[in-house]
Amino acid sequence: MAKKSEVKLLGAWPSPFVLRARIALNIKSVDYEFLEENFQPKSQLLVQSNPVYKKIPVLIHQDKPICESLIIVQYVDDVWSSDGPSILPADPYDRAVARFWATYVDDKLFPAMKSIAGAKGEEERKRLIKEVEEGLALLEDAFNKITTKGNNNYLFFGGDQIGYLDIAFGSLLGWLRVTEISNGVKLFDQVKTPGLVNWAESFSSHGAVKDVMPQTHNLLEFAKTLMTKMAHTN
Repeated sequence: MAKKSEVKLLGAWPSPFVLRARIALNIKSVDYEFLEENFQPKSQLLVQSNPVYKKIPVLIHQDKPICESLIIVQYVDDVWSSDGPSILPADPYDRAVARFWATYVDDKLFPAMKSIAGAKGEEERKRLIKEVEEGLALLEDAFNKITTKGNNNYLFFGGDQIGYLDIAFGSLLGWLRVTEISNGVKLFDQVKTPGLVNWAESFSSHGAVKDVMPQTHNLLEFAKTLMTKMAHTN
């Protein structure tokens, strides 16, 4: 068990990438200090700890910085391997599959979802929404294949417990709900994505998640404030 002073997490509450690190630390029951970054300007600690990207999250363990959310998740799993359940699958093929879909979430799904708010015109907005819907359909299919191996019917991508892909994808749930509300659409659907709907409920209520998952209404307010600031600077 690490001492709180040994582990610090530099981040901001609305960030889905910071949320990944918090969930991983919670799974392993690691005591840590959360240092809120306000970016006005970026703190000296952030610039020193991540001089390449100057972005959150940054995990500082025994004064050594670890950057990039999914790298942090893997680091937490490796360092505290005997504390709590494993985050990454033990089987090499299953690990590769989890990493593949986590990369898909970051490279394809999240950018499309994020772009909806800034879409130039209704046609582009509809195209991006369709792109997100298609991505969720792919993840629904992946979820069904991963969770129904043999005679099993698991709750999570990680099996009985949330794992690497659950964290990678689940961290976006709050912003997915914001996207739905802001655009009057239903991206998670009991007909089209029943597996993901049930998974999202189980994930959000998990002990490692529920206390750190941002409330949708808070994210909505944050998004409105952000859009107002962007409108004034353009």
